[in-house]
Amino acid sequence: MDIDLFEQLQKEGTISAASAEKVRTITAKRLFSVHWELKTILYLGVLLLSGGLGILVYKNIDTIGHQVILLAIALACGGCFYYSFRHKLPFSAEKVPAPNSFFDYILLLGCLLLITFITYLQVQYNVFGTRYGAATFIPMLVLFFSAYYFDHLGVLSMAVTNLAAWMGVTVTPLQLLSANDFSSYTLIYTGLVLGALLIVAALLSSRLRFKAHFAFTYSNFGTHIFLIANLAGMFAAYDGQYGLWFLLLIAATVFFYSQAMKQRSFYFILIITLYAYIGLSFMVVRLLMDTRSEGGIYAGLLYFIMSGIGAIVLLINLNKKLKKA
Repeated sequence: MDIDLFEQLQKEGTISAASAEKVRTITAKRLFSVHWELKTILYLGVLLLSGGLGILVYKNIDTIGHQVILLAIALACGGCFYYSFRHKLPFSAEKVPAPNSFFDYILLLGCLLLITFITYLQVQYNVFGTRYGAATFIPMLVLFFSAYYFDHLGVLSMAVTNLAAWMGVTVTPLQLLSANDFSSYTLIYTGLVLGALLIVAALLSSRLRFKAHFAFTYSNFGTHIFLIANLAGMFAAYDGQYGLWFLLLIAATVFFYSQAMKQRSFYFILIITLYAYIGLSFMVVRLLMDTRSEGGIYAGLLYFIMSGIGAIVLLINLNKKLKKA
C-alpha cells in the first residue's frame, strides 16, 4: 500500500484526516509472509533430527545394541511412510500440492531414515557383501517411486544422487574404488552418459507433460554432471586428445545455451558460460605452455584480464537479451 499517495490525497483535501489515519494504522499492522523462513527452519529441523539420531546411536552403540537401533530406525521410517500414504492426495501427472504443511518434511525424513537403515545393514552386517551396486540400487528405486508418487522435488534430488552413486559403483572396477583412482576414463564416460540421460529425462518430462516441474531438477543435475565430466576428460587427456574434448565442450555449450534461451533461464546461461570459460582458459593455457617462452606468461596474464572483462560484459548483455525476449 502506497502511504505517500494517501498523504498527498489528504493534503489536496480529497480524503479526510481520519481516513488517512486509518490507512496509516492498517499499514502499520500489515502482516508479512514468513513462508520461506518457516520452510527453512523445518528442513533444518529434519536434517538436525536425522543427524542427532546418528550421533546418539554412535555414542551409545555399545549399550543400546545394533538390533534395537535397526528396529527403531525401521519403525520410524515405516511410520513416516505410513503417514505419507495415508495423507497423500490422488496421483496426477501434473504438479500435486502437499496436503498439509508437514507432509513434505515427514516424507523427506522417512527417505533419509530408509537410506540410514540400508547403510547400517551393509556396514554392520554386510548384507549385500561386495555387491555395492545392490546397496545403492534398492534405495534408488524407492526414492524415484516416492518422488513421483508423492510429488517431492527434494526426494527426486536424492534419487538422482543415488542414481549417480549406483552408476559409478556399478561400472567402476573395485580396484579403482580401493585406490581412489577417480581420474579413470571409466568414471568420466559414466558422467557423460549420466548427464545425457538426465537431460533426456528433462526434455521428456517437459514434452510429455508428465511431472513437467521435475524438468528443472533433471536439467540442473544433468548440465553440471555432463560439463564437469567433459572438463575432467580435457584435464586428463594426453597431448593432442584434449582438442577433441574441447570440441565436445563447444557442441555441449551450444546445445545447453539454446535450451537455456528457450527456458529464458539466466541461471543456466551463467553456469554454461562459467564451464565454457574454464574449458577455453585451459586450452589457451595449454597452447601458451607449449610456446615455452617468457612472452607466454605475459600473454596468459593479459588473456585472463581481458577474458574476465569480456565474460562479465557477455553475461550482462545476455541478461538484457533475456529480459527483452
